[in-house]
Amino acid sequence: MSAVGPRLLAFLARRIDPPADAADLLAEVLMTAWRRVADLPSDGDAAAAWLFGIARHTLANHRRGQTRRAALADRLRTHLATVIPAYDALPEQAVEIRAALAQLTEADQAVLTLACWDDLTADEIAEILRITPSAVRQRLRRARERLRQELAVSHPATDQVASSESPA
Repeated sequence: MSAVGPRLLAFLARRIDPPADAADLLAEVLMTAWRRVADLPSDGDAAAAWLFGIARHTLANHRRGQTRRAALADRLRTHLATVIPAYDALPEQAVEIRAALAQLTEADQAVLTLACWDDLTADEIAEILRITPSAVRQRLRRARERLRQELAVSHPATDQVASSESPA
């Protein structure tokens, strides 16, 4: 194997993008060869050819997987484009609101984003955060007030946005 290993790695690296993934594929080749060690030819040249055959099949499987992943990513990207508006389509105030939101605690951010961005009810948020619905409403009221104060200090022009209460 010590003589064939570098050749197999080079074989895979020349045929894969990025070439750095060749080491992972070589590991798969060696695992397959180990599982099928009973089929290993005793002749050195035949054994090398056998390993290159396994490498070729492993490479083909990898390429099929890449194609499937790319197709899935395209479908997901298309779906998300229809469900989630593009950042460019958001109002100018979105940048200021995000900046103000970033100044709040993680707990405040969580309750606000779940209520306002994800449009969840107090009962749904309570289940996610493992607190009572009344605690959600209380946290949401306080978080909105802190966001309102942050917007008033940092971004006076967007203060009115935080005052519109989204039902929870």
